[in-house]
Amino acid sequence: MFTGEYRHSVDDKGRIAVPAKFRAQLEDGAVVSRWLDACLAIHTRTGWEALATRVASLPITDANSRLFTRYVFAGAFEAELDRQGRVVVPAYLRDWAGLGTDAVVVGARDHGEIWEPSRWATYSRTLDDPEELARALQGLGI
Repeated sequence: MFTGEYRHSVDDKGRIAVPAKFRAQLEDGAVVSRWLDACLAIHTRTGWEALATRVASLPITDANSRLFTRYVFAGAFEAELDRQGRVVVPAYLRDWAGLGTDAVVVGARDHGEIWEPSRWATYSRTLDDPEELARALQGLGI
């Protein structure tokens, strides 16, 4: 399970350190892709295959299914962690996510997410507002 919040730098080659707690889950490789809320996702290979299977079951006649498929899979990048536990994020994904020299890596249960720090700060403020959070959770059965 991916949990926690970690701040890391992005070096001039586009490498971002993967939190030590995530590394064992990603030792067989990872897939980095665009994700919802203007962040990047880091999936395990198994998790990526499970997502692909779920997406494959969506009707191709549905425009939203095709939109999601293209959004996530068109820019996806298969990656390996280097010996220092870093992953290279290609420039096109860094640019899309607005990443500069810093990043926030957060756990999101079945995947990690890479956020531009100011976007994460803005987004996470809604997590700190108990009334806003309660409204968002309403109807989810939690």
